[in-house]
Amino acid sequence: MARLPKLAVFDLDYTLWPFWVDTHVDPPFHRSSDGAVRDRRGRAVRLYPEVPDVLQRLRDLDVPMAAASRTGEIEGANQLLELFDLDRYFAHREIYPGSKVTHFERLQRKTGVVFSQMIFFDDEKRNIVDVSKLGVTCIHVQNGMSLQTLTEGLETFAKAQAGP
Repeated sequence: MARLPKLAVFDLDYTLWPFWVDTHVDPPFHRSSDGAVRDRRGRAVRLYPEVPDVLQRLRDLDVPMAAASRTGEIEGANQLLELFDLDRYFAHREIYPGSKVTHFERLQRKTGVVFSQMIFFDDEKRNIVDVSKLGVTCIHVQNGMSLQTLTEGLETFAKAQAGP
């Protein structure tokens, strides 16, 4: 088996769900009688379809996970993680405005995992650029998190571990 990361970190907006929680939807969120997660106006909000499978696959591989988001809508983001039942996957959450570098420095302190043993999935190139400078394997998510993106990311991580 290829080497696996000791920590997989996920951005939230446009990585796990197709919107910005601080501008495109209206917190607070709730689960309606039909089972859908809805915002304050009653509009349904959804994850990218393969996100639960992606997180379960990593759990099955015993890879710990964390969420890292720069959103200002901290309460709404956490509420969505709970309503979508994703909070059970994330051992750590760094959800607050500011640099993703700060999120990763805190994750390293909390977990003891060195940057080179982390993988990070994010849709924003600037975050990929900043975090990759730490030595984290960064994967640019183009159309939401999918099993294919996960597989390609884990292959990229394994190749980085193998060295030149």
